[in-house]
Amino acid sequence: MNFAMWKKALNVIPDVSKEEWDQLDVISKWLIATRAAVLVMTFISAALAGLFAWRDGAFSFLPWIALVLGLIFAHASNNIFNDFTDFVRGVDKDNYYRNIYGAQPIAKGLMTKRQHLTYFAVTALIALALGIYLLWSVGFSSTSWVLLGLGAFFLLFYTWPLKGLALGEVAVLIVWGPLMIGGGHYVIAHQWNWFVVIASLPYVLGVTTVIFGKHIDKLDMDKTKGIHTLPVVIGEKASRYAVLAMMILPYFITVYLIAAKFFTPVMLIVLLAIPTFLKYYPVFLKPKPTSAPEGQPGWPLYFVGYAFYNNRTFGSLFMLGLFVDVLLRVIVPAFWR
Repeated sequence: MNFAMWKKALNVIPDVSKEEWDQLDVISKWLIATRAAVLVMTFISAALAGLFAWRDGAFSFLPWIALVLGLIFAHASNNIFNDFTDFVRGVDKDNYYRNIYGAQPIAKGLMTKRQHLTYFAVTALIALALGIYLLWSVGFSSTSWVLLGLGAFFLLFYTWPLKGLALGEVAVLIVWGPLMIGGGHYVIAHQWNWFVVIASLPYVLGVTTVIFGKHIDKLDMDKTKGIHTLPVVIGEKASRYAVLAMMILPYFITVYLIAAKFFTPVMLIVLLAIPTFLKYYPVFLKPKPTSAPEGQPGWPLYFVGYAFYNNRTFGSLFMLGLFVDVLLRVIVPAFWR
């Protein structure tokens, strides 16, 4: 067991040689193949769904843990399948962006296509089994079938054709908010709540900035490959300002939800994320440098890293605030009426 690699793979996307790969345990290989460092965003969505259910007095641990694991394995399946799809379509050839910032196991010869598909099949089957359990837990309702179907659709077709039709960013916005948080709340609480969907937006907008940042980083390469991500379609400058708008809007939505008495004022804790935003927003006012700035981590990743750090700060405070919000409602029911 290579615990050091587990920790590394959960924090960054490691680049390893074939010799290093062959010495790794199966969990390390799975963590690298699934790009496990980004799975934390999915965990936060599942955690928020659980907190919203607890807030409604409908929390149940077993469905929640099944939701957490199911969503993480579904996201992991998507990442594996995306790499396979890009490899088969020839996208990852000629030192494409994905091969530069981290190991793409199949394109770098670390795994065969059969091994890669085996990883995908096992991971996806675990996600499917957990999804079926959640369907059963809510009585195989029509809403739960729709949620499962939408999840499967975005999992299988995100890389192709959605991403190439400038719909990848929209897919992320739908999946990490309405589907994961709104749908997650539904399978735990057994009721659909549109306010929960609205309340998911402050966090999911941050997640969307991450994929936006990544697509800005590789805009030129995507354009050359004929991959029409949204930044390719609307342009580099418009994309940078779109990211800034999505970083600012969550604060206004949170304040609105406090004014609407859906949240208690404790959710103003998200304002503590403003210093992080002020630290990073100047980065998005200028185009990406042509060479790595001194001390720049993860190059050629650039905008995506700053978007990730900003989202992690805001998302962590948002989750903490919601946890305290729920505690206040449970312990002191009269606190906010």
